Amino acid sequence: MNQQTEHQGLSPALTLLIAMATGLAVASNYYAQPLLETIAQSFNLSVNQAGFIVTAAQLGYAVGLLFLVPLGDMFERRGLIVFMTLLAAGGMLITATSSTLLLMIIGTALTGLFSVVAQLLVPLAATLARPEKRGKTVGIIMSGLLLGILLARTVAGALAALGGWRTIYWVASVLMILMALVLWRALPRYKQHSGLNYPQLLQSIFSLFYFTPLLRTRAIIGALSFANFSILWTSMAFLLASPPFNYSEGVIGLFGLVGAAGALAASRAGHLADKGKAGLTTSAGLLLLLLSWVPIALAKHSLWALIIGVLVLDLAVQAVHVTNQSVIYRIMPEARNRLTAGYMTSYFIGGAVGSVLSATAYQHAGWNGVAIIGGVLCLLNLLTWWRGKRHDPVGKAMK
Repeated sequence: MNQQTEHQGLSPALTLLIAMATGLAVASNYYAQPLLETIAQSFNLSVNQAGFIVTAAQLGYAVGLLFLVPLGDMFERRGLIVFMTLLAAGGMLITATSSTLLLMIIGTALTGLFSVVAQLLVPLAATLARPEKRGKTVGIIMSGLLLGILLARTVAGALAALGGWRTIYWVASVLMILMALVLWRALPRYKQHSGLNYPQLLQSIFSLFYFTPLLRTRAIIGALSFANFSILWTSMAFLLASPPFNYSEGVIGLFGLVGAAGALAASRAGHLADKGKAGLTTSAGLLLLLLSWVPIALAKHSLWALIIGVLVLDLAVQAVHVTNQSVIYRIMPEARNRLTAGYMTSYFIGGAVGSVLSATAYQHAGWNGVAIIGGVLCLLNLLTWWRGKRHDPVGKAMK
């Protein structure tokens, strides 16, 4: 890559394209969530077994983060991004044609594995952005990512109502193929030489964790925050599909719009991090995350309480996540892909654990069990931040 492209910054159009590509890639892991009840009936599954479909996607994503994202420090980024986008589309085609639960899990896991292309796009955008706008750019890209996660539910529910649960996987695979072609034409070529071979790159991720307390703290905070996100969204489909609601997939999917509003409201967190207020946005986000479980716990008695809780929870998760990445990208610019791999692996392991905890809590203790698990993890998150915030830069604008 020629350094001139990096200094020129990202155009608004290319920033928007990267945000869309990031959202589309990561959305592929979440189409199943509002459809779990229907898929469970299709394959005669229990609640726990159906919940494992989401877990398989998130574990696949975590494996891809650890083993594939570091390749961005070895190979030319544009070609790698396009190739992985096409492979993710192939995983969705397997899911769309699956006749057994095993095939569906294989397709889901492959899609999760290669949809980590989103985490090659984020550090690429951070690298190409002007330093004084890096936090804002990351905020826009991460808003695209979270919108993809949330709107995936709305689109999946709507298409399932029209043509069955497989429809979304057919449509999404075609969109991913088209996006790969657009990215091939629009992205600049970029290759960064780290001077490390592949085993050394993997080893360096663990070294970064060991020698960088800021990364450790932010990774744990991110993991616990995304675990909260998964706890809510994994079981919410079961809650809304049962009495007293008895909602269809299409209606359940509409709740993704509520979460999308929260995600958009949190986009300013990156701008605040640029101004040295990362500590403030982290503290406020984690407190809001804890408070969001109060109205969520009342969901069986008040639909409005659930809507408010979803809005606040998604706002808080996004604000903390954008702040985390803005802070992490400030350190060691030459290792952004490895920092991303370390942080996001922790993030999605947290999501996978949250899915398992959610499905188990709902099966054994109902919605109250889900709310209790969510609240406990929020308290652990606040404790992590209280103990680790001394490692964060204080009162310094991001550069």
